[in-house]
Amino acid sequence: MKFRLTLLLLMMILIVPCLCIAQEQDEPTIYVIKQGDTLWGLSDRFIKDPRYWPNMWSKNSSITNPHVIYPGQKVRVFPDRLEFLPKEVGGGQKKAVTTTASGATVITTDSLDEIATERTYSVRGSAGFILETGAKPAGTIISLNNNRNVAGDDDIVYTDIGRERGVKGGDKFAVYRMDGTVSHPVSNEILGTKITPLGTIQLTDLEAKTSRAIVSKTNQEITPGSYLLPAREDKRREIPLKMSLRELKGYIVESYSGMSIIAQGDIVYIDLGSNHGAEPGNMLYVMRDVTIDVSSTTGYTEKLPQELLGALVILETGNKTATALVVKSIDAIYKGDKLVSFPK
Repeated sequence: MKFRLTLLLLMMILIVPCLCIAQEQDEPTIYVIKQGDTLWGLSDRFIKDPRYWPNMWSKNSSITNPHVIYPGQKVRVFPDRLEFLPKEVGGGQKKAVTTTASGATVITTDSLDEIATERTYSVRGSAGFILETGAKPAGTIISLNNNRNVAGDDDIVYTDIGRERGVKGGDKFAVYRMDGTVSHPVSNEILGTKITPLGTIQLTDLEAKTSRAIVSKTNQEITPGSYLLPAREDKRREIPLKMSLRELKGYIVESYSGMSIIAQGDIVYIDLGSNHGAEPGNMLYVMRDVTIDVSSTTGYTEKLPQELLGALVILETGNKTATALVVKSIDAIYKGDKLVSFPK
């Protein structure tokens, strides 16, 4: 009897630690960020994959520079992922809404558990795009009422679109300004024409080759010579983040504003479209090569690590180009900076 009791106690001593270990393995380890830690380093240390860091960076709105995270921040460490603990546990979740100059809206939440599903980028079609080489507008505004130079809401305009084009009264067209040819910053290939949205018109009276129309909405002043394209539904579209299915590599080729310095909230145009596998919602990272200062080296020629400058999200794609919103900028971004995705 004594032997059986002793054996039972021994088995319990052996089993209890095993149960504790199993329970501990089900619970994530909590790691506290220390001075000098980076997302790259954490991904390499815990996930054994240094390329995992963009996943953490894109889902954490409080991290601006992925190479500088702050001591005291806490991270849940799972076998296959890392999660930053929310700043406030148990409190109401806060949402921040930011509207950019071009009409794009960024909606974020403070809850890291919700960011992946709730972060969306909202646009209404006023961001512009590149009219790719070979594409043609549907028509042109050929005159304004009373020979005016500019038109606004409810003004009368005249177009070169008539019944012969198969249109009818009530049809709507978007009005655009062509802002010059866009060439690739590296290859110098002509990608198309930069298009800036001006407003919307609705046809009222039609002749065979011309028509009268009323301006139903303006973003900017409409002038004779403005180009027309079939209008899309004027409805704000929500674009959720969507991880790219393949690796994407490209360049920023132009900006909405035309300014040389690009920052968070700006609209840019890139040389990646549906033909390359790019889709709305894909996040791309802005990278720049670091040049070697030959005056301070002794024959060192190996390529240096690239600098991460920011991130952008694709809003709309053409065949070879796309319109995107810069959602993070660590430093000034310029036309010609490289883009890369980190696919599944």
